[in-house]
Amino acid sequence: MIALAVPLWATSNGQGLRQLSELGLALLLSSLIGWERAAQQKSAGLRTHTLVGIASALMMEVSQHGFTNVLGLDNVSFDPSRVAAQIVSGIGFIGGGIIFVRRDAVRGLTTAATIWLGCAVGMACGGGLPILALAVTALHFLVVRGYPLLTIRQASSAAPSAFELHMTYRTGTALLPQLMETCTQRGFRIVQVKVKRLPGRTDPAARVLIELEGTADTAQLTSELFQSDGVIDIALTAAADDE
Repeated sequence: MIALAVPLWATSNGQGLRQLSELGLALLLSSLIGWERAAQQKSAGLRTHTLVGIASALMMEVSQHGFTNVLGLDNVSFDPSRVAAQIVSGIGFIGGGIIFVRRDAVRGLTTAATIWLGCAVGMACGGGLPILALAVTALHFLVVRGYPLLTIRQASSAAPSAFELHMTYRTGTALLPQLMETCTQRGFRIVQVKVKRLPGRTDPAARVLIELEGTADTAQLTSELFQSDGVIDIALTAAADDE
């Protein structure tokens, strides 16, 4: 007898409307998580999180429905949790590539964590747990958007602020060591100093970038530095946040 072919879209082989709706939910929720990261201008944004979410959902669908044709054979056992475990292990490669160390500061931890969370949301969608996926997505926005508002006062009072001091000064008078000493006397820690010569000027001058950390009054510091003889211009900017 000739066996009748099962249509590709048949529900019985794991490719029905339920599976498509689970993939669609994974697309929606992972896109929301990626949109939030893109709005914060992070390294991994909308496309990365969306691809991670729907790929995780698809792998969960394969884990549940992709091996049904061999379950009836003798000496064949099947553990669908093995695929889920491999997804969790594999997503670490993407997350690890986002985290990097800049001097003594670790950057990218939050973005790497959202990729891990997006993977979990996609797995929940593919595993037929839409309520849990929706709940975790809502908790993501609560943590990422709400927690900074709760901790901003504590952070401002406890953690030192980081900023960059850009100055143009006349060279030849050993002025830079004096300016750096003024910064340390006012309670700031010098993280890094970069000096660049400015050719083409009528007077010898250089441009210096001083990265500072501290909790003292930055306006008073810049005013005092600008009043120093030999300082041509000065600007203060916040250090870039790469979390």
